[in-house]
Amino acid sequence: MSSKHVAVLLGGFSSERPVSLSSGTACADALEAEGYRVTRVDVGRDVAAVLQELRPDVVFNALHGPFGEDGTIQGILEYLEIPYTHSGVLASALAMDKDQAKHVAKAAGIPVAEALVMDRRSFGNQHPMKPPYVVKPVREGSSFGVVIVKEDQSHPPQVITSSEWRYGDRVMVERYIAGREFTCGVMGDVALGVTEIIPQGHAFYDYDSKYVKGGSKHVIPAQISPNIYQKIQTLALKAHQAIGCRGVSRSDFRFDDRGDGEGELIWLEINTQPGMTPTSLVPEMAQHAGLQFGEFLKWMVEDASCLR
Repeated sequence: MSSKHVAVLLGGFSSERPVSLSSGTACADALEAEGYRVTRVDVGRDVAAVLQELRPDVVFNALHGPFGEDGTIQGILEYLEIPYTHSGVLASALAMDKDQAKHVAKAAGIPVAEALVMDRRSFGNQHPMKPPYVVKPVREGSSFGVVIVKEDQSHPPQVITSSEWRYGDRVMVERYIAGREFTCGVMGDVALGVTEIIPQGHAFYDYDSKYVKGGSKHVIPAQISPNIYQKIQTLALKAHQAIGCRGVSRSDFRFDDRGDGEGELIWLEINTQPGMTPTSLVPEMAQHAGLQFGEFLKWMVEDASCLR
């Protein structure tokens, strides 16, 4: 039994609050079952004062979205000198900015899709890129604000310029990669198994297919040729290292296997705070590697540090 006091950060005030509550609750329950003394902290603007009073041995960061995974909370934890899980300040900020992360990945020899970043308000009647393409906010997670523009669409999507849009003004326009969706987690310096994500009744792996039970089918190990399977693992580890991630991360890929030959494998992005809900991908990958949920979280707590 561990006498370590772990503060689990959950909830928060990003658009991903519900996911974080679900992740954090699952983690807190499992860590208690492993014998840790756990305090659940629903994160508000006073989080620094709350943690200063609590003085936990370790912070388990189960926040998702801006503030929780963009380097902000990591900076607060560095200032308070409390060891924490997942990636540090720089890697978190870098991974959250899809454009910058892509530049770093490309420089490391990781294949990425052509893209351009623009102000959403400058979308006119002309397509910024030949369709099909994808428009996504530069700094959001969980597929929030992702719009797929199909080949036969005559003009850009109007939702991007509407007053309803709440995902920031900088958007990335990226060539759409047809084919299958794969994802691969990294734990420390080891790539876990590769999962194929098959959305059920959804056009792509959107918010509902991620977090609603039965929203997507996860096939692990993915049914693809061994060389592509291995290539995905290699690239996931390469991205983790190039961006400077620590602890656990997850990289997402598209593989276009429609034509002849090997097809095109493209790295989409890296997630430094992967979901930790019962339907989440990385806990499934850890289980596939022989680690039960509690053991997996225990590894993350013991791996926690400052200056990550």
